Parts: sequence; C-alpha cells; structure tokens
Amino acid sequence: MRIGNLAEATGTPVETIRFYEREGLIPAAQRSDNNYRVYTAAHAERLAFIRHCRNLDMALDEIRALLRLRDAPPDDCGEVNNILDAHIGHVARRIRELRSLESTLKALRARCQAPHAMETCGILNQLDNAAAQGARPVGHRHIRGAH
Repeated sequence: MRIGNLAEATGTPVETIRFYEREGLIPAAQRSDNNYRVYTAAHAERLAFIRHCRNLDMALDEIRALLRLRDAPPDDCGEVNNILDAHIGHVARRIRELRSLESTLKALRARCQAPHAMETCGILNQLDNAAAQGARPVGHRHIRGAH
C-alpha cells in the first residue's frame, strides 16, 4: 500500500508516518518503480503498536526501547517491566503536577467571585502581577505532545 493508504488505514497523518520512518521506529518502505513508498501489513501493525504506546503517553525513546525488545523474542521481558515501571512513575509525577496546577488555577479563580469592571478583575490583576515577576505556576510543565 502507498503512504496515503497506510495513513487512512491507521488514522495516522502522512507526515507522522514519515517522521516515524526517519526516527527508525518503522522500517523504511521499499520504493516502487515510480518511486512511491510501498508499505506492507507489517508496517501497519507496527504503526498501530506505536500509536497505542503514544496513546499511553509513552515517549519515543520508551517506544524505541519497547520495539527493540519486541523484535528480540527469545529474551525475557524484565526490561519491558522496567520501562513500564519507569513510565508509571512519570505518569504519577505528572498527576501530582496537574493536581498542583488545578489547585493554583482554583486559587486564581477565587480572586474573582462575581463579574465587575475589567480593571478591578482579580484574576487579570494576578496574572499581570505574576507575568511582571516572571512567575510560573508551581509544578506546571509542558505536557508532551503526540505525534
């Protein structure tokens, strides 16, 4: 199948497929006589595995390691357990960070209980003050984007 067919079959944007190929997560596709990439069912299956891991918010390095282990069936799965345990730790840390962010946002929301003149809005005034001081909400970090 061509890349557009693979994209449609897996719900993956074409650019993401090309990115995964460049990153070595999926093997390079063979080229047809007219230089189109030709993908197989094995590509679709591997791409589905990667997408499922991304839906579990796994980083590309974690997925790369899992794929390496998956491609070595005689080995035991102890390293897979280690990767998942580390990922669970990352998720737990993010949950704590998100709870802290929620608390910060609720405290900010409490600064304005009823609508009134914009220049006296407690929320906007607090955001302006924090921005002027270069403050950043405690525990907040950018959440990994998905490809």
